[in-house]
Amino acid sequence: MKKLIYAFVIFTLLNCSSTRMVDSWRSQEYTTYIPEKVLIIGVTENLTARKKFESQLATELKNRGVEAVESYDVFTPTFTSLKQTEADIEKEVGKIYNTGFDAILISAVKGIDEKMTYTGDRYRTDYYWRRFGRYYYLYQDVYFDSGYYNKYNIYTIESSLYNLKDNSDKSLVWVASYNVVDTSSINTTINDYVKAIIKSLETQGLIDKIY
Repeated sequence: MKKLIYAFVIFTLLNCSSTRMVDSWRSQEYTTYIPEKVLIIGVTENLTARKKFESQLATELKNRGVEAVESYDVFTPTFTSLKQTEADIEKEVGKIYNTGFDAILISAVKGIDEKMTYTGDRYRTDYYWRRFGRYYYLYQDVYFDSGYYNKYNIYTIESSLYNLKDNSDKSLVWVASYNVVDTSSINTTINDYVKAIIKSLETQGLIDKIY
């Protein structure tokens, strides 16, 4: 029962999704910009999560007429396994541009917040708050039950789209931040996150919508 209550709280926290956009910005330098060939980069040490994310986002972009390629099919293993200098990265970007890419979409974790939720298995209606004795009786378990609260993480993940044709400090086209709940299912989390990114790109007119 505790697991069911926990799952319900997480479910409702983010409006029936494990992902919620919290902020978004688009450069006024690129009001008509639409990417044609995008390199997708997921920055994470979890190789499985990276491949799932990049593959699923690439599929969604291809369905909307955008050529998209996963970074694990482009970067050599040493590029991600070894620390790169800024010069090394710029050199790699030059190679990417010379092979026809005109944009990079990168996602990276910016922060992690640990949260807690009550795990009691009894439904509390508002009248329980009206008498101290009843209120205290129901919530005193915090002193005796080590599992009274469940902890979970909310990741702040930032996605950014860069225009490779503009080799300047103004190459950032779009950026958005999302709160992503760390669920027990990596497939569900990635699916919700990809949907959120696609919806944001559609809203900004950077990709076509599927009707």
